[in-house]
Amino acid sequence: MSVTRLWSTHPDDVGRLDGGTLRERFVLSGLFTTGEVSWGYAHDDRMLVGGLVVDGHEVALTAPDEIKAAYLLERRELGVVGIAGTVEVVADGATYAVGPQDVLYLPMGTREVVVRGTGAVYLVTAPAHRACSPALAGRDEVFAAELGSLEQSNHRTIRRYIHADGIESNQLVLGITTLEPGSVWNTMPPHVHNRRTEVYLYTGLGDDVLVHLMGEPSATRQLILHDRDVVVSPPWSIHCASATGAYSFVWAMAGENVDYADVVTYDPKELA
Repeated sequence: MSVTRLWSTHPDDVGRLDGGTLRERFVLSGLFTTGEVSWGYAHDDRMLVGGLVVDGHEVALTAPDEIKAAYLLERRELGVVGIAGTVEVVADGATYAVGPQDVLYLPMGTREVVVRGTGAVYLVTAPAHRACSPALAGRDEVFAAELGSLEQSNHRTIRRYIHADGIESNQLVLGITTLEPGSVWNTMPPHVHNRRTEVYLYTGLGDDVLVHLMGEPSATRQLILHDRDVVVSPPWSIHCASATGAYSFVWAMAGENVDYADVVTYDPKELA
């Protein structure tokens, strides 16, 4: 098991960081390794994210030392997102089949979690204070909104899995946005939500590259990202992106509220 720490950063500091240091502060790469879980621990809202590839293996999800817990979900809740293949997740004796863009929610108090089979999963955890119910949501079963247009290069489908009107959680909110071929822009106009952190996992890029915009609206910065890179967006930062081809991204939030629409948007012409 390996763990990378991402420390919380003040917005005034970002303007003084070069590209390499900016990436070190906000980006996680190489999380998806075969046979073991790689974690990233963000001090923003204490989010813990990880990646795992199984190829006939059986891997137990255990607590990294950073969270000082007897087991991973002693004081946390977990979203397991299918990235590739179909895996089985065994949680306290119950077995769930998780395919691409399926999401399994496991509540605080789940003691034993094992992933087996052949495929890749993305793991997102946040602190929790009460136990909800485990739930599995399939890609074609959840709320989906089709937005944008090909003419504006942002024809996309937003699927919401863990949210106030979907799978109940303490503070974790999670969904997946998929852009159609020919579309490359997401989350435009950009927005911020000061009461929660958002973490993005970009997938399906292949050999394409993506430019992720972050920072305060009056002082934006850019990150060059690749397939299966994860970026942590602090509550004070905008977040939007464009790539050289279509892609999907998993967005996961944690913080003070779970209101999906609680955002402040900015006109793109205001950005600097």
